[in-house]
Amino acid sequence: MDSAQSGGNCRFSSPVLTIFLFFTLIFSGLQAQNTAIPKPEEVIGFKVGSDFHLATYEQSIEYFKKLDAASDLVEMRETGKTSEGRTWYYVLISSKANLDKVEHYKEISKALAHPKGITKELARQLAAEGKAIVDLSGGLHASEVAGAQHIITLAHQIISEADTPKFKAILDNVILVLWPSLNPDGQDIISNWYMGNVGTPYETARTPWLYQKYVGHDNNRDAYMLNMLESRVVGRTWREWEPNIIHVHHQSSPFPTRIWLPPFAEPVAPQTPPLMAREVNMIGMAMARDLESEGLPGAVHMGQGFDAWYPGYIDYLPMMQNIPSFWTETALYRYATPYFYTLSDFPKDRRDLRVESLYSSPWKGGWWRLADAMQYMQVASVAVLDYAAKYKEMLLFNKYQSGINTIEKYKNEPPFAYIVPQKQRDPVRPVELLKRLAFNGIQISQLEKPMEYSGVTYPKGTWVIPMDQEFAEMTRQVLDVQVYPDLRESPDGPLEQPYDAAGWTLPFQMEVNVITGMVPLSDDFRNALKPVEGTPLQTTDDENKDMSKVDFAPGAGFDTDKVAAGIKPLPGTLRGSGSTLWLDPAENNSFRVIAEAMNSGSSVVYDAKSKKYGIQGVSRGKMQQWVNDYAINGVLGSGSGSSKVKTRIGVYRPWTASMDMGWTRWLLDNFGFGYASLRNSDFMLDNLKERFDVIVMASEWPGSIENGLQPGSAPPQYAGGLGELGARNLNTFVKQGGTLVTLNRSSDFAIQALHLPVKNVVDHVDRAKFFTGGSIMQVETNPSHPVMAGMMDKANVFVYSSPVFSTEEGFEGEVLAKYQAQGSPLMSGYLVGENFMNGNAAALDVKHGKGHVLLFGFQPQWRGQPMGTYRTLFNALLYANQLPHAKRETPDGWESIKGKATEPKPEKE
Repeated sequence: MDSAQSGGNCRFSSPVLTIFLFFTLIFSGLQAQNTAIPKPEEVIGFKVGSDFHLATYEQSIEYFKKLDAASDLVEMRETGKTSEGRTWYYVLISSKANLDKVEHYKEISKALAHPKGITKELARQLAAEGKAIVDLSGGLHASEVAGAQHIITLAHQIISEADTPKFKAILDNVILVLWPSLNPDGQDIISNWYMGNVGTPYETARTPWLYQKYVGHDNNRDAYMLNMLESRVVGRTWREWEPNIIHVHHQSSPFPTRIWLPPFAEPVAPQTPPLMAREVNMIGMAMARDLESEGLPGAVHMGQGFDAWYPGYIDYLPMMQNIPSFWTETALYRYATPYFYTLSDFPKDRRDLRVESLYSSPWKGGWWRLADAMQYMQVASVAVLDYAAKYKEMLLFNKYQSGINTIEKYKNEPPFAYIVPQKQRDPVRPVELLKRLAFNGIQISQLEKPMEYSGVTYPKGTWVIPMDQEFAEMTRQVLDVQVYPDLRESPDGPLEQPYDAAGWTLPFQMEVNVITGMVPLSDDFRNALKPVEGTPLQTTDDENKDMSKVDFAPGAGFDTDKVAAGIKPLPGTLRGSGSTLWLDPAENNSFRVIAEAMNSGSSVVYDAKSKKYGIQGVSRGKMQQWVNDYAINGVLGSGSGSSKVKTRIGVYRPWTASMDMGWTRWLLDNFGFGYASLRNSDFMLDNLKERFDVIVMASEWPGSIENGLQPGSAPPQYAGGLGELGARNLNTFVKQGGTLVTLNRSSDFAIQALHLPVKNVVDHVDRAKFFTGGSIMQVETNPSHPVMAGMMDKANVFVYSSPVFSTEEGFEGEVLAKYQAQGSPLMSGYLVGENFMNGNAAALDVKHGKGHVLLFGFQPQWRGQPMGTYRTLFNALLYANQLPHAKRETPDGWESIKGKATEPKPEKE
């Protein structure tokens, strides 16, 4: 026997053997742990990031469940449901000690987010004790596929490398809130579409439908309105955690750069807290530094694309809630299909590979794969986590300090408050506004007795938003008038176009009277205020059951928040006597009642003299229920009205996956209007009038309607548009007595395809001469036309690449809305070339054969925001059969628009 084996002459001394065995056990333990940590490919069936493969949301969740079971550093939590009913999860990743006390650390973050009553000394103590909560996600825009895919490999890297110094520091100091996808429905839609087309000629074809139930890409434009269920789920989760950093991955880096990082392009939202902006800029540079350290070239900052002017981005609005929040944009080819780039693919001004101060390592081209994009994202994500670990006390304390700065700011400068009367043209409209603010963390009070302020006495119940609160900048950003800066390379050069909307002032869009308080609130006035607080509803994302009918957010809506739950409208009223319930179209909820009545078979009429709708054949009890549920103000009376209202609605749904069409469907669904979806094939038949009374086309470019997806770019069943045959059958539909409603850009299609005697006076006008961006304009409305029933004489409309109309020889019909003869109609946003609008029309009713074409030169339902113009679309959908023939007088000046001068007169020498 060998002496070493016999032990009689061991060559290791006892202390050395002990150390050897210790490290052997440690190494074996680490091996066992790493073996226990499942690799993504072992669960999903392929290496995540490999060419031609995309993991679905279900596959991702299956992996995270196994990771949760294998590691005490992971905890999955359910946060709600999606629009398609999927269970939505986020994943907590941190040290076991942190996860054991995670609710405690959450409360620290929430305390620092709401700093009133917390001293600076206590804040520093809490910052030292707390952990940095980092919210990280991808997949919001589901066709930008690398984001959600890299979440899987990022989690695996963190857990499998948990004992390395870098990740141990991250796990000890950071609580990561990791979303497997910020758009689960979309991830499945895109993954299943792509995987079903891999290896076919349509491998990289775009999906012919939206990657969210209604709005697709606009899911990142809904942060302050919260119209989508997903927006409310995310917002609710963020109020629960009050993160210290929010980072959302996207894929649209300006070519040929490989990843765009903050700082943002100009301009930025003017109410962004400076401390938060500085923090984001530092994080952006930290990501760029780490990318360079890893040998990943092509990072760029600022530029002219990704400005942060519009606050509706879900990944920027939190800045005004004192959270460093940002997005990054990594390069994308198409899905998981690789592509080889050469310099000939580059723009000419990028082929010299010139080094720039904010583009230090130009990318030289070559293969670009899904795995490459994921690698860039993963390095950026780890850089954010590393930054949070190193500077966690600073992050926590700066959240507190930014809130204190905002409170002190509005103690000393206006606006000191916003005042919202309960009594409005539509008493539910201020509720819709205030519930959204409350859900986003704004504190709202009500007067307990009449009080005078700035020379005006406000009654009991008036809502007041004092501005000395930590999220006040968000309030101001959405309630104030926007003045988009004139950014040009030269005085005569073209405007640097906004990345998104230029103006969105909610009181203008929603037709709510909001008074800006420019003098400090007196002590007596403050003492008369009582914070609004109600009983919050249990969190549920079941949209099939409307738990609060007064607002049109289905399910629990906004009322899971205690402040939002306490915001109630004035009670509805039912006055008079008679069998007909008369409703004022000035109140949006009137149309929910009208839709419900029509769906149940009740008779609906319209009275041209009073410009009101009547409902007949309904019991008094049912009427009272409507009044109670919807807070409407109804009047009982007699009379049969001028005409019966009956309509069969068709909504054109192109295969080009239209977001504006999606918003239109969302609005009709939430108000209960029944409709049928029309595809291109429906227009190939000449029986449209037999099936429909009204066809509505949301805002689409004319070429998109006519041609659709190009043959060869999509499977044959999705290719093409209406074409000549479809346009001819649509023309026949109108001439036979149908009503065609075209919103915004679709109006150009109707003018061309139906040969209407109407001109879009801004068609092909250079944007250096005429430009609005997405802005709010004021128009005058036709006081007698049913489509304008309920509108104010002077109303605000939202325009976005919108036509401006004049009428030509042969025009028959009426002007529905027009711009003022002189001066600027701009209310909020940006406008160059007011002369193109002066005296011209914003909407027309064009008689065409026996029917009508209603041309809208604005977007009455834009992203669900302009509640003050919803009624114009609803009225238009009801403008069919007898209603267009109701006897009424057309006021002088509304018969036509003869066309005004569109070029400014030259100045005298």
